[in-house]
Amino acid sequence: MTQTSARFDEAEGALIAGGAWRAEAASALPALAGKRVRILDGAGVTQLDTNGAWLLLAAASPRVDDPLPELRAFQPQHRAMLELVAQHRAAAAAQPEPRPEGVLELTGRGALALWRHVVAMLDFIGRLSLELVELIGSPARWRWLEFGAQVKAVFVGAIPIVAAMLFLLGVVFAYLLGSQAQQYGANIFVVDGILLATLREVSPVIVAVLVAGRTGAAITAQIGTMKITEEIDAIATLGLSPLAVLVIPRILALLLALPLLVFIGDIAGVAGGMLVAQEQLDISSAMFIDRMTEVLRMKTLMVGLGKAPVFAIFIGLIACRMGLAVSRDARSVGVNTTSTVVQSLVAIIILNAIFAVAFVQLDI
Repeated sequence: MTQTSARFDEAEGALIAGGAWRAEAASALPALAGKRVRILDGAGVTQLDTNGAWLLLAAASPRVDDPLPELRAFQPQHRAMLELVAQHRAAAAAQPEPRPEGVLELTGRGALALWRHVVAMLDFIGRLSLELVELIGSPARWRWLEFGAQVKAVFVGAIPIVAAMLFLLGVVFAYLLGSQAQQYGANIFVVDGILLATLREVSPVIVAVLVAGRTGAAITAQIGTMKITEEIDAIATLGLSPLAVLVIPRILALLLALPLLVFIGDIAGVAGGMLVAQEQLDISSAMFIDRMTEVLRMKTLMVGLGKAPVFAIFIGLIACRMGLAVSRDARSVGVNTTSTVVQSLVAIIILNAIFAVAFVQLDI
């Protein structure tokens, strides 16, 4: 193989190259600091790839805006390679440097994205409402088998994790509350705190968060995958509505399942608190139940159960819309599934805050 070489001719101002020019030929370039290369001679060049062409051009014209030297004695294919690299080198230099966005630009971009999201959600709710009105007038179009399958997936499959999570939270809450109540001899009032916190706040919020992460993400992934595999297009081709077949059964299943899961969570949370009260505070199960029947008010239970359908609607709307918004690539499924969980959690927190303020104002 011909040895790579390069020398500078002072008289002509020519850089004379020879041999095979690839990426490893960089060490063969002579020092050209302060010297102007007017001619690039390639008579001795036997091989040339894009790396070698870039090395020669960069040595002859260190700055992109420097005039290109005269290309002399290059083989036609080598000359074409040099001209192509020079063209791309100039095009790359012409691109502006990326400018960091300021706070106002980032804020504006975020506000615009939020506005588009709100508009898309309102459009989805409108189309879903029209479809629901049509279904009410045509009971035969209801997808009862799909509804039953979704209830099983949303409700039955979530019972163990809901019961375990709320039981442990009841244990933790009772332990922390009891350690403080013991200092003042107010052990029995731990029952009041457990009932109020678990039934009004802890159970509905935690169950909604679990359902959003478990079921909401699954709904988005299922519908998104169906869109990629063109199953949704097939449903529409058969004359069926994707909203009636896929969306409405899932939202109705969430509406039915979430209050039931919250009720199961209430029982598990109270059971966990009862266990700690018995072991730590010497409050027997009979005393705990007597105090519970004495202080428990129906509105405390109904407040927590009443939040569940609202949470269910928002989780279902977000999950289904994000599933239908998936573009036809696998990456979009992951992005939209993550977005479903984040949006659902934010919606649950905001809704719960609104409920808390409204209930205080209404003295509920």
